[in-house]
Amino acid sequence: MRRVSTATPPPPSIGRAQIALLERLCNACAVSGDESEVRSIVLEQVRPHVDELNVDPLGNVLAIHRGSQKGSLKVMLAAHMDEVGFMLTHAEDKDQGIFRFETIGGIDERQLVGKSVSIGRDHVPGVIGRNPIHLTKESERRQKVSVDDLRIDVGSANSAKVRQGDRATFASQFARLGPSLRAKALDDRLGLVSLVELLKCAPPHLDLLAAFTVQEEVGLRGASVAAYALDPQLAIVLDCTSANDLPLLDPARSPEAENTRYNTRLGAGPAIYVADRASLSDPRLVRHMVATAEALKIPYQIRQPDGSGTDAGAIHTQRLGVPTISVSVPARYLHTPALLSRLADWRNTLLLIHSTLSRLTPAILAEDR
Repeated sequence: MRRVSTATPPPPSIGRAQIALLERLCNACAVSGDESEVRSIVLEQVRPHVDELNVDPLGNVLAIHRGSQKGSLKVMLAAHMDEVGFMLTHAEDKDQGIFRFETIGGIDERQLVGKSVSIGRDHVPGVIGRNPIHLTKESERRQKVSVDDLRIDVGSANSAKVRQGDRATFASQFARLGPSLRAKALDDRLGLVSLVELLKCAPPHLDLLAAFTVQEEVGLRGASVAAYALDPQLAIVLDCTSANDLPLLDPARSPEAENTRYNTRLGAGPAIYVADRASLSDPRLVRHMVATAEALKIPYQIRQPDGSGTDAGAIHTQRLGVPTISVSVPARYLHTPALLSRLADWRNTLLLIHSTLSRLTPAILAEDR
């Protein structure tokens, strides 16, 4: 646990160490319900910087960094450890290493054929297989791809190394692509690294209640338990959100036509939520975060509502209600083997959240909504 200091820590930054931690987390397997590999890394990273640390019965990591004053404002920060993926459900041909499976979380089944996967805590390699085009009738090619038609094939040599109930995730590895970051689980490993850095650089006038949550991708389950236990006065959720900023693909329209259906854009800064599928952000927190961004000239964008949500959906309804807001790093191709985000957006998101916290006082809760 940390040594108490009254000195104000420097603001957090993103450098080689933080990118290396992000790579380590992204390459780990932590599909909903088995977040142990990521949880062990989180515990290792936060233990020296907090006053209290425990793992609750559901698997959330709850860490408390106490402020230097009695009666400090209690602020919950949440980021989820889990990712979408697969569960092996039946050994169809144990000798050959062929398994039926189910998806966990929102995954587009059309994108699965031929994808490499990594299974279990030992990262056993496998591939999602289906009959190749040479052996498929033309009528079958027009049919919708279903998980029932697919199998995970680990090969006969590895068949004894996996079993029913094992989780599997995409086997793609983290990569730095110039100004961009590419990985399978930037959602929400970006938020995890940011939350670790915020605990290291916590503003001394606040009690930071950090929740590294489980099972977000299957119903915000961990956040519900964590918020009840921590009982915060307000909450900020750190996540990664879809950027639908690609050109329009409608040939009937001009190639120069503007894409008016985007919800966020890469390179435009952190995405501040006003609403999503599961929550309406507290307007006081929206105003405070926007004012902070504009005062400090931090680029930001207002995330356009769509059908997705964050842990805020579970947090804001706990106990007597928790004023809550979400802020996300935009990324393309969420819930696929290769998400793409901008390093600058991540840096500005971390800066905005830290600056928002640094300027936060209990008076915000006395304002009219």
